[in-house]
Amino acid sequence: QIRLVESGGGLVQAGGSLRLSCAASGRTISGSTMGWFRQVPGKEREFVAAITWGGGQYYADSVKGRATISRDNAKNTVDLQMNSLKPEDTAVYSCAEKTNIYRAYASQDAYSYWGQGTQVTVSS
Repeated sequence: QIRLVESGGGLVQAGGSLRLSCAASGRTISGSTMGWFRQVPGKEREFVAAITWGGGQYYADSVKGRATISRDNAKNTVDLQMNSLKPEDTAVYSCAEKTNIYRAYASQDAYSYWGQGTQVTVSS
């Protein structure tokens, strides 16, 4: 089974930046749409961004203009650059591989393989 491992989270002040990385192992993810989601304890998981196999990018309104998703097929990684961070960005961020072509890219039901998540905390 594929393994996805996120890194790059941490504590940052509002207005700061973080670059989250998702490293995949076991097989290539170059042909898959990849997504980033985030979740706060007690709240529903929220879509953040997705990138298609061809490099098309999609963002939630809450992060549009502040986040950039990218992929490096040679390294089998997917990154999420987040700028101008806000306290409401605080969450555990997870990457996932989209496996259901009949589900929308923003639906967590479309994704079958998930990383363990990396904590992002934005202080005010």
